[in-house]
Amino acid sequence: MDSSGLTGLDRRIADCRACPRLVSWREEAARARRAAYADWTYWGRPVPGFGPADARLLIVGLAPAAHGGNRTGRMFTGDRSGDVLYQALHDVGLASQPTAVHAHDGMEFYGVRVTSPVHCAPPANKPTPQERDTCRPWLLQELRLLRPTLRSVVVLGAFGWQAALPAFAEAGWTVPRPRPVFSHGARYSLGGLELFGCFHVSQRNTFTGRLTPAMLRDVLRAAARVADLPAVAEQD
Repeated sequence: MDSSGLTGLDRRIADCRACPRLVSWREEAARARRAAYADWTYWGRPVPGFGPADARLLIVGLAPAAHGGNRTGRMFTGDRSGDVLYQALHDVGLASQPTAVHAHDGMEFYGVRVTSPVHCAPPANKPTPQERDTCRPWLLQELRLLRPTLRSVVVLGAFGWQAALPAFAEAGWTVPRPRPVFSHGARYSLGGLELFGCFHVSQRNTFTGRLTPAMLRDVLRAAARVADLPAVAEQD
């Protein structure tokens, strides 16, 4: 598959300034920086998706973290949530290494791409519904470009679920009516695309045990099997 369309989309996303509140917040975080990252030059822009253009499995999160993706320029890279996700992807054979610390650390995905419905870091990790809707055309374009190969999607959390369902429908998949309800372990068929729900890999969920590494690996393996990806069937 020609990746020029997706590469061009990623560049356009990185230049977006459509939401004034998010632009102000992401740039202020990049200027102020966290003490632990005082020597970093922050990305400070919208963070595009990451992964191959012929991905068979898509992972949809929420939004970049102010001192994670907003710092490194790559989805789920450089924060605690990403630590959990990348470790799980590596454990099931979908990522080349278990940690993601910066955008040039050699990380590769095998048939998987990660994205989010909001591409800028939001205050308190909470985009507004208007910001979600403003950002949705980017997700729609990404889905249309991935459609020829995409077979399964894992959505992390209820916010991403609510944001993604309209995009799936507009991209041409069949979203049931009434709309599927989010829950961890939920699974729905959208007519050629299998949709899986998973609790978000936020610290609130992982630190409390609401989402364990084993639970996350189970969902990733199920989605990888549907996508016909060679995930490692390790026993927990």
